[in-house]
Amino acid sequence: MSEQLRSLQSQERSVTAAVTGDEDLGPFALLPGVWANEPDLPGRGWNMIALPFGPPEGATFRPAYRLLLHQYNERLIFSLVDKAVPNRGIGPVADGVTPNADQLLVALDYEQGINQLVGEDFPSSGLAGQPGGAIHHEPGLFLNMSDPLNEDSVDIARLATIPHGDSVLGLGTAVVEDGPATVPPVNALPLGVDQDIEANPYLAPYKHFHDNPFRSLFDPTDPTALLEVANEGVDIIRTTKLEFDSTVSTGGISNIPFIVRQANASEMKSTFWIQEVRREDGGTDLRLQYVQVVQLDFFPRFDGGPGRIKWPHVSINTMTKVDETPVPGPGGYPVMAA
Repeated sequence: MSEQLRSLQSQERSVTAAVTGDEDLGPFALLPGVWANEPDLPGRGWNMIALPFGPPEGATFRPAYRLLLHQYNERLIFSLVDKAVPNRGIGPVADGVTPNADQLLVALDYEQGINQLVGEDFPSSGLAGQPGGAIHHEPGLFLNMSDPLNEDSVDIARLATIPHGDSVLGLGTAVVEDGPATVPPVNALPLGVDQDIEANPYLAPYKHFHDNPFRSLFDPTDPTALLEVANEGVDIIRTTKLEFDSTVSTGGISNIPFIVRQANASEMKSTFWIQEVRREDGGTDLRLQYVQVVQLDFFPRFDGGPGRIKWPHVSINTMTKVDETPVPGPGGYPVMAA
C-alpha cells in the first residue's frame, strides 16, 4: 500500500482551498494558485489550428481549409482540492474473505482562460478575431489517483470540458527530474497527406507560415521550438513532468454531433512541465510550460488510410506563478480576470 493511500485512508472526504506544498496532491503539489503570462512573460502563448474553410468565389487559392495562428496571454487557476474521493472496490478472495479495496482520489480543480493578442490566418478569411478577445475557456480537474490493487499503469488524469462541446479524459504518469526536461519536437503537419511542404501545394498554408513565421517567431512546422528558446539562460533546478493522453487505457474524447460531423476532436496529448527556477538572489521561482496537441479529423485522407485526415491543433505556453491564493468568486470559484 502506498504512503499516499495510507494518508488518505485516515481522512474524511473534504473540499477546501488548495495549498501549495500539500503532500496529498502528489505531483500536483506546486500547482495551487494562479499562473499567468502577465506581467513577466507576456505573449508566450502560441496556438495553431487548421479549420474547414470555403474561400470566396473567384479566389485563386482553394484548399478547403485555412490555417489559423494566435499569439495569446493566459491565466490558469488551480483553486480547490477535493480529498479522499472514494471509488468503491473489492480485492481478490483470500482465505474465503473478499477484502474491500477502495481507490481514493485527490482532485485539483482548475480553470483556464485565454485571450488573443494577435490572430492571423492563411488564406485570409477575415475571421481571425480581435485583440483582447476570449478564444478559450476550460474548467476541469487534475486527478492524483491511488491504486489499492497495483493494477494500473497510470497514476494521474485530466478531466477537461470545453464550451465548443467537448469533454476529455486524458490519463498518464508523473515524473520528477533534476534540471530541465527535454522538450520533444512535435509533427504538426496533417496526417494522411504527403507532408513535403515544398512539393505538395495542398500544404501551402503551412509553407506560407514556414517561410514567413507568424510574428517573425512561430513556425508551424516546429511548434515547440519557442519552448526551448524560453528556457535559454534559465537555471532550472528541478522539473515535474505531467503527461496526459486520451488514447491511453480508458481515456477518450466525447463531442457534440456537429463537431463529430465537421471537425471531430479525436485525440488529445498534453505535457506540462512544472519548473523550479533558481533566481540570482538564491531564491526559487516557479514556471509552467506545456505543449498540447489535439487531432481534428476532417476531409478524406489522400493516402488511402482509414478515417479522415488528422489535423494537429497545437498549443504551447510558458507562464510564471503570480499568486499563491486565487481570489474566490461566486460559489467559491475564482474570478477569471481578463
